[in-house]
Amino acid sequence: MSSLIADTRFSVLDRSRTREDHSNAEALRDTVRLARELEGLGYHRFWVSEHHGVPGVAGSAPTVLAAAVASATERIRVGTGGVMLPNHQPLVVAEQFGVLESLFPGRIDMGLGRSVGFTDGVRKALGRDKDVADDFAGQLDELLGWFRGTSPTRVHARPAEGLTVPPFVLAMGEGAAIAARAGLPMVIGDLRNREKMHRGIDHYRTHFRPSPWAQEPYVVISGTIAVAATPEQARRLLVPEAWSMAYSRTHGTFPPLPPAERVDSLTMSEKERGFYESGLAGHLAGTEDQVAHQLETVLKETGAQEVLVTTSTYDREALLDSYRRLARITSG
Repeated sequence: MSSLIADTRFSVLDRSRTREDHSNAEALRDTVRLARELEGLGYHRFWVSEHHGVPGVAGSAPTVLAAAVASATERIRVGTGGVMLPNHQPLVVAEQFGVLESLFPGRIDMGLGRSVGFTDGVRKALGRDKDVADDFAGQLDELLGWFRGTSPTRVHARPAEGLTVPPFVLAMGEGAAIAARAGLPMVIGDLRNREKMHRGIDHYRTHFRPSPWAQEPYVVISGTIAVAATPEQARRLLVPEAWSMAYSRTHGTFPPLPPAERVDSLTMSEKERGFYESGLAGHLAGTEDQVAHQLETVLKETGAQEVLVTTSTYDREALLDSYRRLARITSG
């Protein structure tokens, strides 16, 4: 193992993807079970996500799911990737993370994103318009103020005030600039669009302003990594998610993951095939030696301190095997 890989933290974001012929409850239990396995493999963090009204994702309440994960584990850091701040009042988010940090001190991360609902219907149900994300920087400042006790309302966020819950900004669109101005660690993806990722990282490092939360830039790169005994098996791990993405791009809804065998039997339109092939490309995938080489390259290019792995697939045992193989790469 290279010293570059050895010096890098490796973490996981699990989006509680639902699978064909499996329930939402199974998806959530699979997430908690995976966290326990990854703790044993030495991963640094385990994060969960926020999606609303998406048939393919069961994780709609990340702080609730984070509590379940933290309860089922002992050492691994637990957090969100992320709570979508425009969907919530910052006071309520501070209170939720204050409760988590109080129950699981020193283990909670607060990953924050600026996305609003997936569709017009979801945004209407949440009572949010698209443009609410335009004030993400202000919402972020308000949220951090609740932890410092600086709200001009004279209200105090209990039990958050006085606690330190590390905040991370999910850098989509303007996120890199916002993270730099706020002096916060940044999570940026994805590995398939390296040029855009590099531009975001360069902007972040150039414009970073030290803050009480971080004295220096901290970059987490995120994306899919699939490791298997053969390149063909690694590619097979990518098939269900690639098809779901292609389906969402052509039908407007994000479906549960299908087994790779079913995708093989499908007749795709030219447009679907294009999205599907694009969805298979650009990830870090292959045998342990191949992925180690690819990791070395991307870490040299980005100078990232941490990698957040976001792999989803239908076959949960194959997914766990991929994480075991990646742990062998990263731990030597």
